[in-house]
Amino acid sequence: MAETQFKPRAFSGIQPSGGLTLGNYLGALKRFAQTQDAGTHETIFCMVDMHAITARLLSPDELRNNTRELCAGFLASGVDPEKSILINQSQVPEHAQLAWIFNCVARMGWMNRMTQWKDKSGKDTEGASLGLLAYPALMAADILIYHATHVPVGDDQKQHLELTRDIAAKFNHDYGVDFFPITEPVIEGAATRVMNLQDGTKKMSKSDPADKTRINMTDDADTIAKKIKKAKTDPDPLPDAVAGLADRPDARNLVNIYAALADIDPQVVLDEHAGALFGHFKVALADLAVAKLSPISDEMSRLMDDPAEIDRILGRGAERAREITVPILEKTYDIVGMLRS
Repeated sequence: MAETQFKPRAFSGIQPSGGLTLGNYLGALKRFAQTQDAGTHETIFCMVDMHAITARLLSPDELRNNTRELCAGFLASGVDPEKSILINQSQVPEHAQLAWIFNCVARMGWMNRMTQWKDKSGKDTEGASLGLLAYPALMAADILIYHATHVPVGDDQKQHLELTRDIAAKFNHDYGVDFFPITEPVIEGAATRVMNLQDGTKKMSKSDPADKTRINMTDDADTIAKKIKKAKTDPDPLPDAVAGLADRPDARNLVNIYAALADIDPQVVLDEHAGALFGHFKVALADLAVAKLSPISDEMSRLMDDPAEIDRILGRGAERAREITVPILEKTYDIVGMLRS
């Protein structure tokens, strides 16, 4: 069988669970805009609202607001709806339809081994939703309904992409086709995983009850600067080599954040600031963070004042997306043997 040549296409999505942070920006949104602007792949970015209800039910108003706020975050971070396809997952029904096929391809053993299933269900697996167990198959459908060849992901999502590859390979093998691509992860950069400002061993999270542990993408300039200046550090000066940060998680986190915001390597940061105490370094980092982030916060606020425009952008994105997804789903049904009118 001749190997299929798939069009280079990148897909990624974020749950509209509310409260975008610096981690979302550096680990995802900023990279999405860079992938789009590189021009090497067709780019599709998604607000995965169907995933957002797997662990807990949000109120309808909360889910709608979160989805619009996330869309505003995409747009303010440089995702251009004319250059990329920007969509809300539930407006493209082929995601859910392909997910059912993949529910029948994936094995229970695969799902039970997923780290996030174990973490989120805990000891109450009987009380967890079926959606929480099965959502990695929907994630695979999100990607493969576009025949996406690449997915920009954080380290914590690599297992889900491995499952996507397993599902694609099993479907292709079971039906004797080379129809779904074996999608490749794109993991790169200094701040793929942004850590807690008060504990460099923990990931920055919007669920942490202490607001000072994170920078929210809606924070104003003064708040951003204050949080950086109050970030936990150690008493030692910055080293002259990255290896010197190995056992200094708080220092490493701030250096990585600086590097990611400035689009430079962490070693370049140390070349410029080696020997500096954190009182000086945090002032420089705060100035950089304000310069980079406050325009995004301002633009998000402007966009949220016009929800109808956000809805129009997402509606147009869904139309463009379905030009891709409808033929792929129809072909999938044909391969499986489902009768079509």
